Amino acid sequence: MNNRKVIGLTGKYCAGKNHVALLLEQCHIPVLDVDKLGHQAIETEKERLLIRFGEGILGSDGLIDRKRLGNKVFGRQKELEALEEIIHPAVNRETIAWINARQETSCVINAALLHRSSAFEMLDAVIIVKAPFFVRLLRAKKRDRLPWTALFKRFKSQRNFKAQFFKEIADIYRVENSACFNFNKDTAEKKLNKRVNEILFSIGITIQE
Repeated sequence: MNNRKVIGLTGKYCAGKNHVALLLEQCHIPVLDVDKLGHQAIETEKERLLIRFGEGILGSDGLIDRKRLGNKVFGRQKELEALEEIIHPAVNRETIAWINARQETSCVINAALLHRSSAFEMLDAVIIVKAPFFVRLLRAKKRDRLPWTALFKRFKSQRNFKAQFFKEIADIYRVENSACFNFNKDTAEKKLNKRVNEILFSIGITIQE
């Protein structure tokens, strides 16, 4: 389908992009979670990962423990690059296959590292989800239950996350998702829905009832 709109969705750690993805799905727009594809690729590429990183990445169930694997590569550039060389090609193949299989007039690619996806050059628009630092920090603490030092390391690893990554290949739209737990939740949700609808209208996507 040559006139299909392909939208990228991204945002920093705990900015709330998955919540925006849910809102887009409620508009009957299919969304691909590229991060989940990465999880699947960890199992499909299990043998290569074991050769490269050793059996210490296995859990008690015999499957690769993502936390152990993450500990192997976090903060180690060469190790991270080795992991990406194994995982990214598999994820990219699945991403392109998913897009090509779509019969809908629009679809969304939800990815933390959107600018590194093989679908990047195909994007018609990019939605960047934003939230204040302390809101993201509180969300991360509640969701991931990690020590503060570990959380700050994750935040620091994204310090170079900028819209410039997108090199103006597509229209860029920003969504502020600043609701923190139940504080003004209803008001924030209405504003978020309104903003998502405005973006879809600007892109030229008709919302299906």
